[in-house]
Formats: sequence, C-alpha cells, structure tokens
Amino acid sequence: MSEPPSAVLREMRWWDMDAVLELEDELFPEDAWSPGMFWSELAHARGPYATRRYVVADEGGRIVGYAGLAAVGGVADVQTIGVARDHWGGGLGARLLTELLRHATAFESSEVLLEVRVDNTRAQRLYTRFGFEPIGFRKGYYQPGNVDALVMRRDMKETPGETPPAAEPGAAPETGPGRGTGPGTGGTDTDGSAG
Repeated sequence: MSEPPSAVLREMRWWDMDAVLELEDELFPEDAWSPGMFWSELAHARGPYATRRYVVADEGGRIVGYAGLAAVGGVADVQTIGVARDHWGGGLGARLLTELLRHATAFESSEVLLEVRVDNTRAQRLYTRFGFEPIGFRKGYYQPGNVDALVMRRDMKETPGETPPAAEPGAAPETGPGRGTGPGTGGTDTDGSAG
C-alpha cells in the first residue's frame, strides 16, 4: 500500500484564495470569513512592515489546510486554523500551529493568544499540548450561536526555542477548524479542524 502524499506548508498567496474560501465555507458554515477579510489579512502579510503570516497546506495542488497569525507590539494572535475534514487527526493541525509559533518567534512576540470555543475540547487539548493555558472567557463571543470563547495564552519567554510536541501515537487527538480573533470580527471559531 502506498503512503498518501504529505502536505507541504507554504505561504498563502492570492491564487490560493478560492480554495481557502471553499474550505472555509465547509468548515465554518455559520460564520465563514468573507473574501474581503482574507484579502485584508493578506495585504498585511508581506513587505518590511508585515504584521501577519498566513500559510496553506498544499497536498499535490489541493489546499487541505490553512492558518494565520497576527503580531503587533510583542503579542501574536492565532487568527485561524482550518484543516480539511479528511485530514483531521493526522497531525496537520499540529504542523500548522508549529509553523505559526515559529513565525511568532520571528515577529519577536513574547506571548501568543487565541480564542477557542468552550465546547471544542479537542482543540483545547491540542493547544494545551503546545503550552497554551486558559486565562479567561469571552461570553457570547461566537455568533450567531452565542457560544462563549475560552481565551488561551502561551508565554514565549518561558519556552524559548522549545519545539512544540509532535503528534505521537496515543497523544490527545487534534481538532478541526481553529480560529482566533479574526480580522475586525471580534472573533470566529476554533471548532473542529485544527488537526
């Protein structure tokens, strides 16, 4: 039996937008980001004053995941993580999160924040494995479902140079879609695809 092709992580570019939006709509049907939201994020992802980093997981020309990070003033924020459902539990979410944390270090961020739905325990376990700790809640953060968000934080100074753990047999399962604050939305989801 041959092994399935491994997804290559690379910078998200404008030509990835249609595939990313299609995956976004699949993963987040109630509150998918608009094309304008993604375009706005990508506009801040290149050049000497870039404050964003967006990556895609490309598997033989098919986009099977994406992730984004915003970083300003020493604080980074996981904006979104999404993984195609047929790739959940295979370590792709962990790879995307590792890539975002690598870029948080490059941005010289001292901490990384994210929001995750309180009912998404799979995502919470993934983030905990990567050193994130709960620091608070945001009531009714995810709309239109009025679901609360758990705010989590990772102190980058306490774990300098530490590589987040790789997926191991028997490790806590990864999750599906994961989101942070989102561009100008007051937040979106982390509800099932980071893995």
